[in-house]
Amino acid sequence: MAKTPEAKVKEKVVAKLKELKAYYFFPATGGYGKSGVPDIVCCLGGKFVGIECKAGNNKTTKLQDKNLNQIGEAGGVALVVNEANMDDAFTYLSDIGLVWIAPEPFNPTAYEYIKADFT
Repeated sequence: MAKTPEAKVKEKVVAKLKELKAYYFFPATGGYGKSGVPDIVCCLGGKFVGIECKAGNNKTTKLQDKNLNQIGEAGGVALVVNEANMDDAFTYLSDIGLVWIAPEPFNPTAYEYIKADFT
């Protein structure tokens, strides 16, 4: 089955995220998921990043715009990536990735767990 133009954009974005060793996932939007969330959610250089992928002249919906704005207002990075701005987006993501690189593999025993009392 042939890939859609948007699927090709997503594939290239994911390849870049893998290259940058970002943590990423595709959020579920049906059932218990939230509508309008970006196609790809990731953590890169210690920053929360939401990436909406579009192809051609496709535009974001009002609900997608609302979610992207909320990410930005919360201090995260919100990107809309298409074929035309992909190189600029990849340069931006690379710059974010340079902010912090884990010095060693994650060791869960090296972190304290914080308990909250909600009673």
